Amino acid sequence: MSENENLLESSAEESAPSREGAARKKTRSQAAGKKNARRSMRRSSSRKDANPSKQDSEAADAAAEISAGGAEAGRPVSDELPAGAGADGGEGPSGGDEGDAAPRRSHRGRRGGRGRRRRTPAAAKSDEEQLTAETAPDVENGVPPDVEPVSDARGGAADEGFETAGTESEAGGAASAPGQDGAARGKSRGRSAEAKGAASPSAKGKKAASRGRRKMFFSVLAGEQIEVALAEEGRLLEYYLDMMHQQKMKGNIYKGVIHNIDANLQAAFVDYGVGKNGFLQIDEIHPEYWLAHHEPAKGKKFPPIQKVLKAGQEVLVQVVKEPTGNKGAFLTTWLSLAGRFLVLTPGQEQIGVSRKVEDEAERSRLREMINGIEPGQGMGVIVRTVSAGTTKTTLKNDLQYLKRLWKDIRKKGTEESAPALVYKEPGLVERAVRDYLTDDVAEIWVDQEDVARSVEAMVNLLFPRKKGLVHLYSDARQPLWDRFSMRGQIEQLYSREVVLPSGGRLVVDQTEALTAIDINSGKISGKGNFEAMAFKTNMEAAETIASQLRLRDIGGQVVIDFIEMREKKHVQEVEKTLRQAMKSDRARHDVERMSSFGLLELVRQRTGVSALSLAQEPCPFCGGTGLRRNMEGQALQASLEIRRQMRLSSREVYVYETSRELGLYLLNRKRSMLQEIERDMGRRLEIAIRG
Repeated sequence: MSENENLLESSAEESAPSREGAARKKTRSQAAGKKNARRSMRRSSSRKDANPSKQDSEAADAAAEISAGGAEAGRPVSDELPAGAGADGGEGPSGGDEGDAAPRRSHRGRRGGRGRRRRTPAAAKSDEEQLTAETAPDVENGVPPDVEPVSDARGGAADEGFETAGTESEAGGAASAPGQDGAARGKSRGRSAEAKGAASPSAKGKKAASRGRRKMFFSVLAGEQIEVALAEEGRLLEYYLDMMHQQKMKGNIYKGVIHNIDANLQAAFVDYGVGKNGFLQIDEIHPEYWLAHHEPAKGKKFPPIQKVLKAGQEVLVQVVKEPTGNKGAFLTTWLSLAGRFLVLTPGQEQIGVSRKVEDEAERSRLREMINGIEPGQGMGVIVRTVSAGTTKTTLKNDLQYLKRLWKDIRKKGTEESAPALVYKEPGLVERAVRDYLTDDVAEIWVDQEDVARSVEAMVNLLFPRKKGLVHLYSDARQPLWDRFSMRGQIEQLYSREVVLPSGGRLVVDQTEALTAIDINSGKISGKGNFEAMAFKTNMEAAETIASQLRLRDIGGQVVIDFIEMREKKHVQEVEKTLRQAMKSDRARHDVERMSSFGLLELVRQRTGVSALSLAQEPCPFCGGTGLRRNMEGQALQASLEIRRQMRLSSREVYVYETSRELGLYLLNRKRSMLQEIERDMGRRLEIAIRG
């Protein structure tokens, strides 16, 4: 072999590794260009459509650069890299524009990536090998169909639904990625808030729909009684009863005469023409009735009643509480006249808004409206709860009606001689429409035609835009309460026991001084679940007790004996539930905390005569105690009574009358005792059963 040939072979062997390295660099350069194009197109598609021409131009430029890189096969790869980039295509510290930079090997920018699209180094390597085998024209048409888009260095913003500000080059390179991530999270929170705001009207609509499912019922027994009920989704909320044979007096205004004054009670007893004399305390007497002005003693709010009033004095009084048991009616001289939206208070120059209007903005609006309406000298007004959302014109019309009514009362009060009725509160039907009919009542059912027409006339005045609100129930085959499944709930009001959903029971005992409510649990299986059982039963009892107090109109002091619980948080939760359930009660009330013995005390205002007091009377056998002597004790007591009466009587045959139950017991069980009485007295004895 010649020397030249040896030189050629050695140079060929030396140049072979160089050609192989150049080919590898060329392949790597093509792969890098394709990745840059794919990334640019991905980011372009994720931008907003406000500048489509810019997105299209960026994608076209990137594809052109890749095509040019693939066509220039002989161009050294190192010429495509920016200053500071390594020979393997990794980015240097200085960075650069994405259109010219090689793909980043580091995965540090993927710290926020989540989900199934997060890429691993192995997957990235396989993608690179696949891209190497592809041609440039395939990439020019877009991202290859078999290549799944992946999350970029901003932590998978596309996968998480975040909206980014732009490419890394526009935001200042890879160093600004955390800032972009924070901006994306901020936008996401904004969209979440918007979604929550958009959902809130739906929630409000659902709440309004729930309130709109309320129904009011009027059941009339002509000339005898009227029942009014308010229900929501089949659950009895309020129940009122008016029986014609029992005269209702609450709200009536009478011209009365002071019968006598009790200095010890600091009260006067007033004859107002109905039953027992009414009870009038010193703090319920308006100063205009004082005989002379007196300054109260130190530490006292009022002067002695015997110095400001005298027997025989005429006063205009209003019934606050109906007579109950042996107690007379509770009276006041601070009169009030209730309308639909306002309460007129003659003699009290006060202007206020009902405490039950909780929205401060609405309270301020109502206060401003009523301040612009002059009720008159010596007159005051209170805005009722149903006035929320009403107009100033409506309030003025209601005020004018009440002022005319008060003028008529004053005129009649001067003309009538005491005692006399001056003003009678409307009946239950009128009061129910005036006080209890609100916007959330969707249907009114009446089972008597005349009452239905009367109710419809009043409803048309109050709600002229609501048509078809009143319905006449005329199905003779099924009573109104049975049709709407209310009969059982009404009958339960007259029962001493109330069954809870979990199987527990409430036992309600009403005495002269207070009302005691005992809670009995259901079946207890094992000791381990005692606390959970007690908590569940007490929670159900708290809601049921609030409902029963309202339905039965139980007033005064109420003591509740809850099942004792060890956990303090359970005690607090039961107290909270009871207070929350009592919020819907129209009567004033005060709920105390539960003691360590499980006793909770509350005080509730009695609003009127309850359905129970109207429809019930004490048992003639037990005298209202609920207990009586057993038959053996009654038989022994009867034997003593027979002996006493036979000693006083001179008849040959003594007849003892008794009940059927006791008479049969004496004849069947105590015949020997009766024969012994006959022998001792020397006369015949007969037992007569009262029919």
